[in-house]
Amino acid sequence: MRQTPKFIDLLKDSNKDANNYSLCKISIVGDSSTQHFAAALKGQAYREKINLDVFDAPYNQLEAQLTNKESETFKHNPDFIIINMSSTKLIDEFYSMQNKECFADYVLNKITRYWESIKDFSNIKIIQNNFAYINDYLFGNYSLKEKSAFAFQLQKINYLLSEKASEYKNVFLLDLISIQSEIGTSKFYDPKMYYSSKISIALDALPLVAKSIIDIIKASMGRIKKCIILDLDNTLWGGVIGDDGIEHIELGDLGTGQAYIMFQKWLKALKNRGVILCVCSKNNLETAQKPFIEHPDMILKLEDISLFVANWEDKASNIKYIQQTLNIGMDSIVFIDDNPFERNLVKQTFQDIEVPQLPQDPALYLKTIQEYNYFETVSFSNEDSSRAKMYLDEDTRNKLKGSFLEYTDYLKSLDMRCKVSSFDKFHAPRIAQLTQRSNQFNLRTVRYLEEEILQFIDNDRYITRQYILSDQIGDYGLIGVVILEKQENKLFVNELLMSCRVLKRGMEEFIFNDIVNIAKNNGFSYVVGEYLPTEKNSMVKDLYLKMGFKKESESKFVLDVKDYIDKETFIKEI
Repeated sequence: MRQTPKFIDLLKDSNKDANNYSLCKISIVGDSSTQHFAAALKGQAYREKINLDVFDAPYNQLEAQLTNKESETFKHNPDFIIINMSSTKLIDEFYSMQNKECFADYVLNKITRYWESIKDFSNIKIIQNNFAYINDYLFGNYSLKEKSAFAFQLQKINYLLSEKASEYKNVFLLDLISIQSEIGTSKFYDPKMYYSSKISIALDALPLVAKSIIDIIKASMGRIKKCIILDLDNTLWGGVIGDDGIEHIELGDLGTGQAYIMFQKWLKALKNRGVILCVCSKNNLETAQKPFIEHPDMILKLEDISLFVANWEDKASNIKYIQQTLNIGMDSIVFIDDNPFERNLVKQTFQDIEVPQLPQDPALYLKTIQEYNYFETVSFSNEDSSRAKMYLDEDTRNKLKGSFLEYTDYLKSLDMRCKVSSFDKFHAPRIAQLTQRSNQFNLRTVRYLEEEILQFIDNDRYITRQYILSDQIGDYGLIGVVILEKQENKLFVNELLMSCRVLKRGMEEFIFNDIVNIAKNNGFSYVVGEYLPTEKNSMVKDLYLKMGFKKESESKFVLDVKDYIDKETFIKEI
């Protein structure tokens, strides 16, 4: 089981000064006592460098707080509302109901009404828990097939809740069932605490619950893991490929070999979900790649690996090379290696990289890494599954670049083409995802949900642009987003962001040429931009000046469109 802080430790951290960290405002509304719940969240947020401003609503005030726009919950103007509902309260309500076979639908309708009420008042994001398992054993095991039994209705509620939440882009489910399963019901729920203080989640479980919620909040703030860097020997297979040979490594359907197979299947599923897989191995390249090519039981193939680095350099140097090649932050990387020495070296060299402490038994690798929940996300798009190929294409481009003396000749050779259009419903998930994940080339770092992106489509106050790039080697996908707000005789750049995968391709020049053309064609005299600094977007602090804008204040920049000269770019619009 993963190591987590105790509640008393989080309580101490909840009182520490977090003013230097990124601010996030939340309101907690529950049908049980949430005072300790709020403290655990503040403590966990402090550990994750988040300044959590919490409004903890009075006990059992769901209706009053969530259906009245003048309530304290809404006046707090939170980024998130956390709806905390307990199975214990649920079963009490179930016993009072006459038509018990309709209980699940009744509960779902009540919860949906809360969601709709919040949606009517604002774009606040919602974290709603599912319901921990309880069986009152009125029917014993037969409860699972008796529609009037609480166990049957409880499972139905959780199923309907997941199904309904998929319709709401601003609703995120907190999986209390998995936490209960991990630590056991006796540690998750304390009857004495509930009857004496109305605390529905035991203090032993609160650190895990708090971490899960903060994981969701971090993902919404763009703090996500994008890449796994993998060791090979005794990590992806048992044994040492250089010594044992391909025929003697442990990999297959029997014994420990099956543990490695399951680990690889999970990694492949992550790759298909959009997580970048890389290899960093102390080995000869040909030897290291041999199992990927020749071993019949190998799940991962060379095409699944975006960067394959195998040599005899130290792993810290190779990881630095991988990070720079992918152009992602160190805090976006998870490094997995069975060797404690290598893990410690990497962690000491790069403080921001996540390095899970693997157990000695490979049968526990997968369970251990899953429990860390590194890959929390608040969105998923169709382009995610092709990310590995995009990085393989980028490796091909880098090799091509080396054959040119002049960089401009290289750019011309790529034959880049960009499809430019307004936002559409099909690409809305990817656009939202870019706003949530882009940290470096992001002028204002505003995070949008898919539902919010859709609202721009039919709003005449805004002009939107999405940029889809391709070249002779492959597709980059949707890599740029612009939202322009009409303000009298000027256009305000509400959003301007771009994937770092296309830096120094001329894409930023292409985008600014397009923005100014939009202004001219629609009769606007000025374009106004804003740069809001963060820890990660310093690369674009002078972008507006570079593009010919004049500085109006510390954060505002203005361009008179008649003075603009088109910037050179080798990208053709299609």
